[in-house]
Amino acid sequence: MKTTRVRQLVKAVTIILSITCTTLMFAQSKKQDAQSSDTQELRLEFNVMKNISFAKNVKYDDHSKYRFIENGIYEDLNDDSGQKYRMTVSYELEFDETNNQYPLEDILDRYLMHVSDFLKSENGPSSNRYVLELAGYLDKMKEAKEIIGKRVFNREIKSKDGKIRVGLVIE
Repeated sequence: MKTTRVRQLVKAVTIILSITCTTLMFAQSKKQDAQSSDTQELRLEFNVMKNISFAKNVKYDDHSKYRFIENGIYEDLNDDSGQKYRMTVSYELEFDETNNQYPLEDILDRYLMHVSDFLKSENGPSSNRYVLELAGYLDKMKEAKEIIGKRVFNREIKSKDGKIRVGLVIE
């Protein structure tokens, strides 16, 4: 009987110690998270796209396949989807150690576009200059023309909930 009681007591003490240790570890990690987010310095810009311009795409000269809509935008006559409009752009990328798919990925998301052609003949392996054809809806393509001649980059911002997020900046 005495050994049963000792076992129960040891079990209870073990449970209490486990709960106490877990609580302390959780509280300490929360404290560190709060300190790191409060004192963390925000990155003002990274992966800057600059010298963004329309690029000549010789395939648009084939009027049986492409129809001119307005400056920089063409309709692909062989595409039956709503995203049948094309725009070829050229830009330089000042990239750093972060993932260089941004800010392009954010631009594609914002304007509901996708890359329909990556002009490899223009894009060298060691070059920071890229030429690609974008496809999307006409209204969104017209909106996307706002990036021409501007700098586009990502910037860290602190949201209302205190978390650090990455936002797209066009200037």
